[in-house]
Amino acid sequence: QVQLVESGGDLVQPGGSLRLSCAASGSIFSINAMEWYRQAPGKQRELVAAITGGGSTNYADSVKGRFTISRDNAKNTVYLQMNSLKPDDTAVYYCNADVQTRRWGPWSVYWGQGTQVTVSS
Repeated sequence: QVQLVESGGDLVQPGGSLRLSCAASGSIFSINAMEWYRQAPGKQRELVAAITGGGSTNYADSVKGRFTISRDNAKNTVYLQMNSLKPDDTAVYYCNADVQTRRWGPWSVYWGQGTQVTVSS
């Protein structure tokens, strides 16, 4: 089985910064894309940022220029550096990873349990 654990969520003032981490562990042969989503109260879950196995990145328009996604393949970990945070960034942030658990095996997407980010003065 594969587990993803997010950390780094906190209460921060507008304009502040946070760095989220998401570490994958378990029966992992290879990881392809890794993504960060968020879900605010009463809203649908939305894609925030994505990074491929080769390091290509993609961002939601609302976070471009403020958030940076990166990964450490040796640690099976994806990060989300969030700067210039706004109250609208308040949400539970979830990571996922597209994982292959054995050579020539199928790819499956696994999710973490989420970490709360609150931006408020």
